[in-house]
Amino acid sequence: MSLYRYSSPAAFYPLAGMMAPWFAGAALLCTVAGLWIGFGIAPTDFQQGEAYRIIFIHVPSAWMSMFVYLVMGFWSVLALSFNTRLSAMMAQALAPTGAIMTFVALWTGALWGRPTWGTYWAWDARMTSELILLFLYFGVMALRSAIDDPRRADRACAVLTIVGSVNIPIIYFSVQWWNTLHQGASVSLTAAPKMASIMLLGMLVMSFAAWFYAIAVVLWRVQAIILERERGAAWVAELPKLRSAVA
Repeated sequence: MSLYRYSSPAAFYPLAGMMAPWFAGAALLCTVAGLWIGFGIAPTDFQQGEAYRIIFIHVPSAWMSMFVYLVMGFWSVLALSFNTRLSAMMAQALAPTGAIMTFVALWTGALWGRPTWGTYWAWDARMTSELILLFLYFGVMALRSAIDDPRRADRACAVLTIVGSVNIPIIYFSVQWWNTLHQGASVSLTAAPKMASIMLLGMLVMSFAAWFYAIAVVLWRVQAIILERERGAAWVAELPKLRSAVA
């Protein structure tokens, strides 16, 4: 199977439709399992009490907020380098999901901060850089809406996305570079985890739930974008006939 074949919107559209329900189902199963572990099985933290359980939502959404932006940057580089339509559509489809993940990370972080630090918000380096990430997502979406020509919008949004990628390492390393309220990473590839194994399991399962959810939603959204931007193509005109034949 040649992967280059699926660089065409016409070829990728049915593939996205087949994959999205599977990822959505996996997201649902992981969410149920992760919430059950995090809120039902995991013990109470001896320092933060029950308030720590918000990490099972906060940490996965924070991870995904950064990861989605990096994936947007990847597709933006492809769109600029090879002038591929599908790459720009994928970047466009990712932006709303990334914005949602960033908002959830900020909101749950504020709820976590109140009992932990005594305040919902502080102009902490990690919090501020995460807020800038939310503005970057909004900026990309607003820029696309402001430009009528889709190809010009693709290029402008790709440049903004790539330039904004410099904020991702700032978010990640902010707790190491500056003296911040935000605690350091509890999970690292180079050190043992700083939490009980059952807590780590719940957080990882919820992270897979966020990952699968993002994939499913982006696949469905890119299908809608393909239909909107390719509505004059002959294969799009044939879709109602194909659906009627299948039904």
